[in-house]
Amino acid sequence: MPVPFLDLVAQYRGLREEVMPVIQGVLERSHFILGEEVAAFEEQFAAYCGVDHCVGVSSGTEALHLALRALEIGPGDEVITAANSFAATAYAIAYTGATPVFVDVDARDYNLDIDLVEQAITARTRAILPVHLYGQPAEMTVLGDLARQHGLKVVEDACQAHGALWEGRPAGSLGDAGCFSFYPGKNLGAYGDGGAVVTNDSDLADRLRLLRNYGQRPKNVHIQLGYNARLDTLQAAVLLVKLRHLDEWNERRRRAAEEYRRALADSELVLPVEKPNVRHVYHLYVVQHEQRDELLAYLERRKIYCGIHYPHPLTLAAPFRTARSVPEGVPVATRLAGRILSLPIYPELTPRQVAEVADAIHSFAGVRI
Repeated sequence: MPVPFLDLVAQYRGLREEVMPVIQGVLERSHFILGEEVAAFEEQFAAYCGVDHCVGVSSGTEALHLALRALEIGPGDEVITAANSFAATAYAIAYTGATPVFVDVDARDYNLDIDLVEQAITARTRAILPVHLYGQPAEMTVLGDLARQHGLKVVEDACQAHGALWEGRPAGSLGDAGCFSFYPGKNLGAYGDGGAVVTNDSDLADRLRLLRNYGQRPKNVHIQLGYNARLDTLQAAVLLVKLRHLDEWNERRRRAAEEYRRALADSELVLPVEKPNVRHVYHLYVVQHEQRDELLAYLERRKIYCGIHYPHPLTLAAPFRTARSVPEGVPVATRLAGRILSLPIYPELTPRQVAEVADAIHSFAGVRI
């Protein structure tokens, strides 16, 4: 049987009896914009992240963008971030008029190389934007110390890290603001786009609420320039249901990751490293192989569908080819981009499916001999 990269249909079938009544409730009330479900979700997700405030927005990209704007980062400023993230991380910086500065990554956990971050700081640096890539938090203790020493803000890109922990503290609660995406394939995904910013800063939360809703308070009293970037009521209703299952789903992901680890321990792959002070939630299970493209094609012929996250460092994306990088050319991120492969992982993935993937990977080695 085929092994899909992600199976949202299976997730929906398991939730149908819970989720359909809440969708029906929103439809019957027809309060589609900033309805009561939005406020309820914000309260519950803030508590889940261990912070005082959550502001629902229209996407993870807008979460990052508005968090930076709310911190008054703009033209002339620099923001340090990882070279190997999804483009939205860098786009959010550019949307403010600020300039992204890309730092190379650690080959073991794919997150920012902490030893390089200080080299990237200049007089124009205003913030550090670490990415908790694939579901494993970046080195937040050292980053926090660096930020305090240099008077910088820290905005976490936690868009792949719902429920992840750094030294027992939730991702998103470790900086000035934490940003989440609820894109459908995320560990906590909506039935469309959605996002949120979490923070302990009441003034920052207030500025975010203005920014997401045309800068108005009350309606038609426009205090500042703002955006149409609100979390839809329907999506908030779905997220309220799904939030109840998030910890269980993350544990299933972690079990699948452990099954992969055992089944692939003697394979040619470089397997993910989970640092001892984190709780990795395996949004993606990313391995490395010298012949990645050949392996990817072989698995697809076996009807095992994988992904590449991400096929090139952001320094090679057209909008950022002139951006500064540390070191120039980000050699680790560049090398990894040609080796990494994301294997299927999701809460409904069965041990039998993991075994099928592992068997195919072992078979690939035999095919090449």
